[in-house]
Amino acid sequence: MIDLRLARLIENHADELAGGLVKKVQNSERTSDFRDIPAYELEKKVGEIYRHISDWLLTKTDSDIELRFTDVGALRAQEGISFSHLLWAITLTKEHLWGFLQREALVDRAVDLYGELQLLWLLDQFFDRAVYYATIGYEKARLAKAA
Repeated sequence: MIDLRLARLIENHADELAGGLVKKVQNSERTSDFRDIPAYELEKKVGEIYRHISDWLLTKTDSDIELRFTDVGALRAQEGISFSHLLWAITLTKEHLWGFLQREALVDRAVDLYGELQLLWLLDQFFDRAVYYATIGYEKARLAKAA
């Protein structure tokens, strides 16, 4: 059983998490292409994921993730974001979330630890799929532009 307490913690701090992530993205040289995208747009997109993380991990299907992130990849390609910057932004999103959980989550029982490990595994799986589908969307958009 995954630790829904941690999922709720993420959802309850979605705005704070999104704002902190956008600052990291806009200040990193590895994601400098994102500086031309308005902060509110980035906060809205990532905030939607954080705000509904339990749905993304427990009820959304692989097809839902595919649809969302192929669109993200295509959009970023159309905006002229380099592929490496897109991948690093997704990596920062995951690392930012893990850092938050390390700071905020306290384990007091072995059962809690098991639930937390399951949640972290699901988060890792989610972000791996996000990278894969964003790549597909990006590649399709670039091919369409070249054609």
